[in-house]
Amino acid sequence: MLTKEKKEEIIKKFGASEKDSGSVSVQIALLTERINYLTDHLKNYKKDFQTRRGLLRLVNRRRRLLKYLEKYNFAEFRKVVKELGLRVKGQI
Repeated sequence: MLTKEKKEEIIKKFGASEKDSGSVSVQIALLTERINYLTDHLKNYKKDFQTRRGLLRLVNRRRRLLKYLEKYNFAEFRKVVKELGLRVKGQI
């Protein structure tokens, strides 16, 4: 689960300031953390279909945010993808 301390750490790392929780890079990083948690959960509980559906929604939201970031701030996009270790279709 994403604890308050972990969330603050991610915001400090990817945000422009300590209170910057709305920037696209911070949102992508937070979504990635939640996606990783849910992926581990689904390895143990394979029949949890509601969680699987929620996971797919998060993955698609992150994909859309990455697409936006790639279009409007390519340097930041490359930095975020590299930091989080993401694979992006058709890139890098």
